Amino acid sequence: MDLSGNSLLWKLLSVAVLVLAAALLLVFDPWDFGYPELWRKTGLAGAPARAAACLVAGVLLLAAGWLYRLFFAPLELLRSPEDVGYVAEDGRSRARAANEVRRRRKTGELPPVYPNGWYRVLDSHMLERGDVRSVTVLGEQVAVFRGQDGKAYVVDAYCPHLGANLAVGGRVVGSCIECPFHGWQFRGEDGKCVRIPYAEKVPEFAKVRCWPSCEVNGQVLVWFHCDGEQPGWRVPEQREISRGEWVYRGRTEHFINAHIEEIPENAADIAHLAHLHTPGIVSGVDLRYTNSKTWEFIRHDWKVEWNPEPEPNKHCSQMLVKHALTVFGRHWPLLDLSVVARQVGPGLVFLLFDHSFLGQGVIMHCVTPVEPLLQCVSHTIFYQSSIPPLVPKFILRAECIQFERDVMIWNNKKYISNPMLVKEDSAIQKHRRWFSQFYSENSPRLRYQHDTLDF
Repeated sequence: MDLSGNSLLWKLLSVAVLVLAAALLLVFDPWDFGYPELWRKTGLAGAPARAAACLVAGVLLLAAGWLYRLFFAPLELLRSPEDVGYVAEDGRSRARAANEVRRRRKTGELPPVYPNGWYRVLDSHMLERGDVRSVTVLGEQVAVFRGQDGKAYVVDAYCPHLGANLAVGGRVVGSCIECPFHGWQFRGEDGKCVRIPYAEKVPEFAKVRCWPSCEVNGQVLVWFHCDGEQPGWRVPEQREISRGEWVYRGRTEHFINAHIEEIPENAADIAHLAHLHTPGIVSGVDLRYTNSKTWEFIRHDWKVEWNPEPEPNKHCSQMLVKHALTVFGRHWPLLDLSVVARQVGPGLVFLLFDHSFLGQGVIMHCVTPVEPLLQCVSHTIFYQSSIPPLVPKFILRAECIQFERDVMIWNNKKYISNPMLVKEDSAIQKHRRWFSQFYSENSPRLRYQHDTLDF
């Protein structure tokens, strides 16, 4: 769902209704409709007065729409790759600044770029029955579609016949996807071609690669393993979402110009919280100004502990976060918040909230590699249905501000394989050892920097 597109559509419809209503009232005399007394009593018998009434009605309509989006509609902040984390100077555009940083930055000695694990492709509500979506994931183009049976499938985007993109013009037929070029139909379950309109027989070898996938917690995910091994664990189901007790309240989306491991490593980098995330969220996301004395009256205090989980959940880890807020040096206990952030594999984190006043919910933090050094990071919030939507929307917005401070670091930093650490940084090395389990001998590596995507 595109927030900017919906906002523009709403504005255009509102303006159209306003103009139409004004035209009708200016062109037609109210006597024609049989209500002269009403217009006289309200003083709207003249055309100028009627035009003013239309303008007031239009303003009220726009205000009502704005209030509805504020209090009831999900919050959706979808950032473009160049929107966050770059400093545009000397009249340059942000896109130009982003591209220059990507080309000139030293990458360092990198780990493999695509760890083995589950990755989010898109949210379930973005894929209706019969829909086909084109998605770039792990350096590959895939076609994601929902069959008439209601199940989501993920297959390679390019038809093995002559290379047409199945997601561009392809259509869903039952539980198959039909190529827009010659009408070949591929079964979503296993990728096998089941129909060629002009051929007497379908060859046994005719098939498209089918990605192992699952749909859970309102998301469609795919499994990647460099050696083609089957999934080594299942994505845990958040039962409150399945039962409808927690409902969708919004999502944010960012693109990060960094290696995937840098992002979850923040959980073990306890020291950065006190420096980067202590200034209040009102000070914004630009790190040149977050420590301004104007906003130093509001501070966030953090206590964090990170540990890997033992067998049989060695692919999981937990970060325990305790947050406190001080305003003018006074502690506000009502806003104390404890969060359990459970990471499952390299690309999924469940941030669980449980507050006596603010209610319960979860933010699903998902990191999906688009290409070797470009990550799509989404935060999707599901929250207790009895809590007013404004509460989870505020939580998501606050989390977004803190996250965008990290983005400015990630987008401009170099990966250091052997960092200079002190004993207080021991959790960082511990995290790197834990994360290494998601790499195999054949995990793909970045041999050279090749810019394939300009912003």
